Amino acid sequence: MNPTTASGTGQLPTTLEDFMAQALQMELDAAQRYNEFADMMETHNNVEVVEWFRKMAVIEGKHATQIMAEMGWKEVPRSAPRSPLFEGFETPESAPIDEVHYLMRPWHVLQLALANEERAERFFARLASMAAVESVRKAALELQQEEAEHVQLVKAWMLKVPQPDGNWAEDPDPPRYDD
Repeated sequence: MNPTTASGTGQLPTTLEDFMAQALQMELDAAQRYNEFADMMETHNNVEVVEWFRKMAVIEGKHATQIMAEMGWKEVPRSAPRSPLFEGFETPESAPIDEVHYLMRPWHVLQLALANEERAERFFARLASMAAVESVRKAALELQQEEAEHVQLVKAWMLKVPQPDGNWAEDPDPPRYDD
């Protein structure tokens, strides 16, 4: 029987394979969400933001590929049980769909990415502190460290893009709807 949290909901991974399957799913979800965001921005012809979202999707895809290689997996394993440590309904590295605005700037993309990476770092730290299996605890600590590095990378990128002014969401030519 898998251990559960104090609330009795969800299951903590009890094998390295289950844990890494969760980590892989997080990376795949993040890549998919960033691509969805890029598609949304293409619809609004926000090319600069499209490029940033695509870049983030590629990075998350590389993380997924790395996990697959480390585990020797040729195909994505069936999903492991959802962890009770997730904050909200999304996996830690996947921002909610309503976080995107059609006039957002690259700085906003990086704000989303920063929040995602910080959530992932907290997730792995909590999992490491609760893990009953040493291989899971060790892997969680390694992934926590990787996420901490990603947090610093995103923060460095944020210094390179301008922070938008307070009226960035004002559309000079808003859509008009006729009855």
